[in-house]
Amino acid sequence: MKYSKEEVLQYMQEEDVKFIRLAFCDVFGRQKNISIMPQELCRAFEHGIAIDASAVAGFGDESHSDLFLHPDPDTLMPLPWRPEHGRVVRMFCSITYPDGTIFECDTRSLLKKAVHEAEQAGYQFHLDENGNPTKIPYDHASYMDMAPEDKGENIRREVCLTLEQMGIFPESSHHEEGPGQNEIDFRYSDPLAAADNSMTFQTAVKTIAGLNGVFADFSPKPLENQAGNGFHINMSVKSSDGTDNMDSMIAGILFKISDMTVFFNPTPDSYKRFGSHKAPKYISWSSENRSQLIRVPAAIGIYRRAELRSPDPSANTYLAFALMIHAALEGIQNKLVLPPPVDINLYKADDNTLKNFRQLPKDFKSACTVAANSDFIKKHIPDTILNIYCNQ
Repeated sequence: MKYSKEEVLQYMQEEDVKFIRLAFCDVFGRQKNISIMPQELCRAFEHGIAIDASAVAGFGDESHSDLFLHPDPDTLMPLPWRPEHGRVVRMFCSITYPDGTIFECDTRSLLKKAVHEAEQAGYQFHLDENGNPTKIPYDHASYMDMAPEDKGENIRREVCLTLEQMGIFPESSHHEEGPGQNEIDFRYSDPLAAADNSMTFQTAVKTIAGLNGVFADFSPKPLENQAGNGFHINMSVKSSDGTDNMDSMIAGILFKISDMTVFFNPTPDSYKRFGSHKAPKYISWSSENRSQLIRVPAAIGIYRRAELRSPDPSANTYLAFALMIHAALEGIQNKLVLPPPVDINLYKADDNTLKNFRQLPKDFKSACTVAANSDFIKKHIPDTILNIYCNQ
């Protein structure tokens, strides 16, 4: 929903709002926030709220530590798990220097820039994502099991109802393959809203899990020899002239996937997930085949999409979506030809077959090397962010 600044100020009075959380994230996608009182909101809209950037990962040192948060009124959202009287709301923010210049490590602004470039070129992208929170197994149920084996059913229900109260609409939820592993799928939306919703989702899941006495873990490989946590990103494209650009979009992502991998899989543990339990290892695509890097699900009309299966939940969603849009645009604008689909099970293929396929970077160090030598990454990601990622 779109809100003006005046409507937000009116909402604060009518709904008895007492605290306003101004949310942003560091370069790794970890959400941060500062709470202000309603009487400070006019100042926040007009001038911004100062923060100490030197205390935030990747935001600088003590020599240039002043940055300002500017709330986006369109992202106003009440937090349902907080009291109804003396309510708490949240808004996402853009980040600037004191002179008003956009901070180059504000990853939300990088995504906004990518969306703007796509719109200027006549394209609209839609994305959604799947989240799989796990930790020490809450149960030992398997794929789509029911209670009593599935002990997370009521928590998933509470998460879904909470998200609906926040204006985020899950499409489905179920137990996944791994012990204690759950999945919630979202309805598609524009890239910025989808990224904001992803941040909200993780906060909501962790909060609701904690209220139920359990811990939600979004790390890529919580349990050895079990299914890891994927962050499957579904993407579609609509052209202003009605052209079907799906094949070129997929080709662009396949062409740049190795360059982008360090941002989709930004921890050493991310690479323990590849090549097992339906996580991809090779650079390939197919219709419906879940052993491929990109899968085109059996869907028609507005639900037709490509699913990128390599990212994991430790990714910064804003960076991941921005890079996918830039790669897709390169594929479309350069009319890249999509290679033939790979309609075999790569998990069961022999070595002679597998040697014909390029692999994703095998580990974090390799992914950093590829990104550091990529003109594509240098064009779209500030050197500061790349250096921070590769020098953790």
